[in-house]
Amino acid sequence: MSDVEIPLLTQKLLAAKAAQGISFAELEQIVERDEVWIAAVFYRQASASAEEASKIVEALGLGGDVATELMAYPAKGLGPIVPTDPLIYRFYEIMQVYGMPMKEIIHEKFGDGIMSAIDFTLDIEKEEDPKGDRVKVTMNGKFLPYKKW
Repeated sequence: MSDVEIPLLTQKLLAAKAAQGISFAELEQIVERDEVWIAAVFYRQASASAEEASKIVEALGLGGDVATELMAYPAKGLGPIVPTDPLIYRFYEIMQVYGMPMKEIIHEKFGDGIMSAIDFTLDIEKEEDPKGDRVKVTMNGKFLPYKKW
């Protein structure tokens, strides 16, 4: 069991998605937004426009009250905890092990700054491999240099 509390709205959306037998990839085609972004809306880490929310609830057979909730500005993040869900924890572990090396390489290539999590995309792909399928995660964020004044 995960230590992250799943919002009731998320539970409702996931139940409707399962009942409709629809994948996030299929919702991507309907909503015309990336599947990861749509999942972020489900988990209240992003907000939808009226048009996007309407497409989501129509595809899931839900009502306008849900669409209104999807348009609300969310409180983002998991909270001040170390995640215990094994899949989520691995990303935390990756940052513990590779965070400083990533920071060093980004600074070497770009200078003193950060990668935006606002002007950002995240793509998840499955790569088939005879030794075991691979998960390919691509993070693509705008570089934001620190300002001098």
